[in-house]
Amino acid sequence: MSPPRPLRSRLSEGDLGPQPGPADAVAASDEAALVHDVLLAEPRGFCAGVDRAIEIVERALQRFGAPIYVRHEIVHNTYVVADLKAKGAIFIEDLAEVPPGATLVFSAHGVSRAVRAEADARGFHVFDATCPLVTKVHVEVAKLAKEGFEFIMIGHKGHPEVEGTMGQLGDGIYLVEDVADVARVRPRGHQLAVVTQTTLSVDDAAAILAEVKRVFPQVREPKKQDICYATQNRQDAIKLMAPQVDIVIVVGSPTSSNSNRLRELAERLGTPAFMVDAADDLRAEWFDGRPRVGLTAGASAPDILVQQVIARLKSLGALSVRRMAGVEETVHFPLPKGLGDKSMREFRASRS
Repeated sequence: MSPPRPLRSRLSEGDLGPQPGPADAVAASDEAALVHDVLLAEPRGFCAGVDRAIEIVERALQRFGAPIYVRHEIVHNTYVVADLKAKGAIFIEDLAEVPPGATLVFSAHGVSRAVRAEADARGFHVFDATCPLVTKVHVEVAKLAKEGFEFIMIGHKGHPEVEGTMGQLGDGIYLVEDVADVARVRPRGHQLAVVTQTTLSVDDAAAILAEVKRVFPQVREPKKQDICYATQNRQDAIKLMAPQVDIVIVVGSPTSSNSNRLRELAERLGTPAFMVDAADDLRAEWFDGRPRVGLTAGASAPDILVQQVIARLKSLGALSVRRMAGVEETVHFPLPKGLGDKSMREFRASRS
């Protein structure tokens, strides 16, 4: 069986694909050369946790063959899920859909203790693709719960990461989605800690945390913030980019929390912003009177989609595509045992 085609192929520094020539300018004139300049956010796109999760599914397919079952979408991106489905992954929500003895992957968002217990009881061969930064939150919750702590969780109701984290306990964990929710929390004891969904708006989470600390002055905070480095870096890049452009385009799927936060942040900073799942979602009228375009991608969006959006922007007249200076991300997470001994970088090189 040939190795699965890797999803990620980052553009090398300075290589932004073929630059437009005279023919491109003629084609663009049909739409009045709406776009002049494109500014690419840095960093953007896949983070280490997403990279690892996709790698786990691809390696499992290579090692054990199709089908491989995945509980929930491995990451919240339409293209990624469709690509893995085509390779033999089957995405399910109910473990009853998985045949006995099958190989099962938990998504990057994490799962509750009840789901883990059910998977063990059904005898599945499990690989855990939970992002290690989410696992860190789970470990903290379990540790402090043994010491008698209750918890406030800052997050979005119904998000699988929130369900997984709250599902580490049977009770004693209270969800707050906004500042107003804090006043409704009624802990039973005096030991209270706070944890956060990793993909939230940094500014929104800070405002909610400030209210938590006002209402519960003795609350215990995490030693290191729960919002992940990639979420922080992509939001910081938007803060730098938004004032320099007339419109921001975020590549990401509607279900992607971190992608939605990027769009919201740009709008909050006063720059019109739109989120697209693919280049075909772009609408020429968005760029009327907005020739300077900022482009970024959520942490679950592959770079191939960014390249396709760039191509579409060139067809709308873009003659300049340049990359912002930004944080270089060097984080890598190890794979679970049983999926090969090579590092992720070595494994990618062997597939290219």
